[in-house]
Amino acid sequence: MLVIENGMVLRGRDLKPEKVNLIIEDDHIQEITKKKVLCKNKIDASGSIVLPSLINSHTHIGDSVAMDVGDGKNIDEIVKPPNGLKHQILSETSSSDLIEFMKISMWEMLDTGTTTFIDYREGGVEGVKLLQNASKDIPINKIVLGRDPIMFNPDAEEKETRSAVKNLLKYCDGIAPSGFGEITDQTAGIITEECAKKEKIASIHVAEHEKVQKESLDKTGKSEVERAIKSGFKLLVHLTYPQKKDIGLIYSSNASVVCCPRSNGILSVGIPPLKNMVSNNLNLLLGTDNLMFNSPNMFREMDYALKMARGFSKEYLSPLEILKMATTNFSTIMGQNIGIIQEGSVADIMVVNKLSKNPWLSIINRTESKNIIYLIRKGKIVYMR
Repeated sequence: MLVIENGMVLRGRDLKPEKVNLIIEDDHIQEITKKKVLCKNKIDASGSIVLPSLINSHTHIGDSVAMDVGDGKNIDEIVKPPNGLKHQILSETSSSDLIEFMKISMWEMLDTGTTTFIDYREGGVEGVKLLQNASKDIPINKIVLGRDPIMFNPDAEEKETRSAVKNLLKYCDGIAPSGFGEITDQTAGIITEECAKKEKIASIHVAEHEKVQKESLDKTGKSEVERAIKSGFKLLVHLTYPQKKDIGLIYSSNASVVCCPRSNGILSVGIPPLKNMVSNNLNLLLGTDNLMFNSPNMFREMDYALKMARGFSKEYLSPLEILKMATTNFSTIMGQNIGIIQEGSVADIMVVNKLSKNPWLSIINRTESKNIIYLIRKGKIVYMR
């Protein structure tokens, strides 16, 4: 048993500040109470904020082998499969080097308060296995979404594509192709069907920049979002350029959106309309995206997202909404019972210095690695400072 007492706990889906104590048994939060608890194993969180540890909902950590390479090139030159710069570098990098860089990236995430991440892993089954290998003995929760080269072959037979998808799902938590510029609608349908059968995640990049939306509309008469929703994807990445009806389609389908504003900024592709999406009650998540361009530091991502959203919309956006994107909003994805402090949830928790009177802004505006006092994963202390 572990007890965290005397802190300001950001509790529940809406991260409501409460002076309560947490009782952790094994890897879950067993009880939340105002009563004093007799226990030898205690954390005194006086003067601190107790919150869910952070969740990075979109990464490509294998790309950390090419940090800051390709700056100034357009997005297609850098990341479009199968011949983008990143794919060339990945194909030329040894497995041992890839593993080493992925390890470094995972430890960096832990150092900056992230205990769960979703990685969009290239390289088929072997690519997934590399990440599994790299994460051994690292106390971090990874959700691995794979992709197979056959997905990018428009001439592949349906039977062949379905077989590859089924095989890949034996090794990972879901499938995530890059976008509709690289796959057919038939392939998209196969991916979502097979993921649904296994109750796994089907995700896709959509509307990352204006060009891909225009190409989709010119080719099919539908936006990338319309095609994604029709195909059955429930986790959409980017949505930098939604069409007028796209947001309503996403809401009515109960899909979630992962926004990556720093990535969109560094690649000069646009600004996601966070304020508009929040106002329309979309379930939003936050990710740092490709490690070629960004560190996997979610404090930086939240800080940038809040200020960017207010500047772009010229309206107030609560910091609570941004913090939810990095924590509690994730709890709606595929029944994942993480990212939230409530009884019965997984005890992934962070204790940080309270640096201002506003707990949400204290975290987003001011918290750095040095301000993390305890990081806890599944009820066990990862480190203390």
